[in-house]
Amino acid sequence: MKTPDKPINETDRINTLRSLKILDTQAEERFDRLTRLAARMFDVPIALVSLIDEDRQWFKSATGLDAAETHRDISFCGHAILGDEIFNIPDATQDERFADNPLVTMDPSIRLYVGCPLKAHDGAKMGTLCLIDQKPRELSKEDLQALRDLADMAEQELAASQLATLDDLTMISNRRGFAMLAEKALQMSARNGLPASLIAIDLDKFKQINDQFGHAEGDKALIAFTDILKNTFRESDLYARMGGDEFSVLLTNTTEEQALDSMMRLRNQVNDFNEKSGFQYQLEFSAGICPVDFSNKLDLNSLLEKSDQLMYKNKSDN
Repeated sequence: MKTPDKPINETDRINTLRSLKILDTQAEERFDRLTRLAARMFDVPIALVSLIDEDRQWFKSATGLDAAETHRDISFCGHAILGDEIFNIPDATQDERFADNPLVTMDPSIRLYVGCPLKAHDGAKMGTLCLIDQKPRELSKEDLQALRDLADMAEQELAASQLATLDDLTMISNRRGFAMLAEKALQMSARNGLPASLIAIDLDKFKQINDQFGHAEGDKALIAFTDILKNTFRESDLYARMGGDEFSVLLTNTTEEQALDSMMRLRNQVNDFNEKSGFQYQLEFSAGICPVDFSNKLDLNSLLEKSDQLMYKNKSDN
């Protein structure tokens, strides 16, 4: 096993990492949504945002892995931050640097490792956005570019002083964050020939809740509905508060029929909530499902507009 070397700018790199004030902080949706999406896009069991400090790799986000950190000496990411390019190991058992690494010979039994370095504003590498699989495989050039695109988003979040892609109230994606992730997910679905469906959701009678019970109660309703969305859809699905009482959900590898099943589950969850919540009002919603036609040029704004039109039609029909 080869222990990773230290970058030549190690002291400055550590100082930059510490200046971000992110080490040993709680999990955050802005990073978790990236690793969830990465795991789903590339069909891998593990995706991580890994940061390398003096003697460990610490996971700001870990999809598919329970560990919070490992020692730097056995880390793959410690090697990845030594270069600018994506660090790509198709089969760790066939690489002399890693064949006897305990992360290979024992849990999590790494075979594929692909890590894209994450740079700070001064160019220092803080860590990686990485993919791990327990079987050997090769990623295409298109896949590697898609990973780099997601890593660019992770870099933006590391540098952000404000959660510019999160909705402050519900702590799920806002319109900007949804657009960034949805475009990448749709591109990947198109390349892999997978179906997708976009859903527009609008809370009905939301203005009445605000007017009758106050804006604090309206906020409470939005948070409650967001929690129901989280419990209904898969972790890898993309959902966002687009503004006001409007939400969007992108279901990848999902047909229109399967999307309809998902909406039925959502309606049942809302009905169950209304029976048990004790709220003085009922949560109600209208929705429009737009299956994505990949035979036409992908235009997320047009898809959002079409799903909105379908949603408002359903609202008026009710």
